[in-house]
Amino acid sequence: MEQRHTPPPTVKKKPPPPEIRPKDADAPKKKPVRDAGPEAMKNPPKKWDDTDQASDESFPASDPPAKY
Repeated sequence: MEQRHTPPPTVKKKPPPPEIRPKDADAPKKKPVRDAGPEAMKNPPKKWDDTDQASDESFPASDPPAKY
């Protein structure tokens, strides 16, 4: 009786896992926000009043300050 050679069964390899990236990987880099007030500015204005201060402190809020 003649024996035939049977090839071993093919083993399928699992595909590699998808690349894991943080959700914000493609988001633009954020710049730090400076403190409010003329002393935190590179080129402070010569005149600075309470309205200017309130407006600067409210940034980046969408509502204007109530001191006008």
